[in-house]
Amino acid sequence: MALTQHIDSSKYRKVFVVGDLHGCLTQLNLALESQAFSAREDLLISVGDLIDRGEDSIGCLELMEKPWFACVRGNHEQMAIDALQGRNVDRWLRNGGDWFFKLPPALEARARELIIQAANLPHMIEITTDDGQFTVVAHADYPLNTYISGQPVDDYAVIWNRERITESAAGNLSTIAGAQRFYFGHTPVEEIKKYGNQYYIDTGAVFGGHLTLLQIQ
Repeated sequence: MALTQHIDSSKYRKVFVVGDLHGCLTQLNLALESQAFSAREDLLISVGDLIDRGEDSIGCLELMEKPWFACVRGNHEQMAIDALQGRNVDRWLRNGGDWFFKLPPALEARARELIIQAANLPHMIEITTDDGQFTVVAHADYPLNTYISGQPVDDYAVIWNRERITESAAGNLSTIAGAQRFYFGHTPVEEIKKYGNQYYIDTGAVFGGHLTLLQIQ
């Protein structure tokens, strides 16, 4: 079942949400600099997929150790977790996990340590921003039609589903009750897509697109 983390927004001056990183640490740093991000006062929430395909998967995983960073688990983190446990290694390799197997021993040990840490990432983060908007961040989808904090949800659906965005793009919009805003990544889009109260913000940074960084507080 999916794990949820609640964040108290009153501890932060500004709160940002960022799309799929996939190792694009340089792009992230430039985006944070452009927003005058403060590591002492602000918070960055990631929609997951820190790793694979880009140039610095380890650097992006190390963000998990920063006090100003929060992240939900993406399907690429899950593939890495599974592969280190001997499950579906080929699936990870097919989806950009080859970088891990090319590392020298010291860096491989560090990457392994970080991937083990990623197994503690929640599947969803909920936060009420200072304007009163109850906001949910997840990697791919919230698979039910009403969000209720703490209710059992299929973790596989949260990190893999594309049915809702596919239906929305076809004109079959569905608002998710129980929260004002949902932020998802997972499915690359050219520009941010808003369907109902759902924002899809993986704008394909690692595929030659751009990295989306949004201030939500």
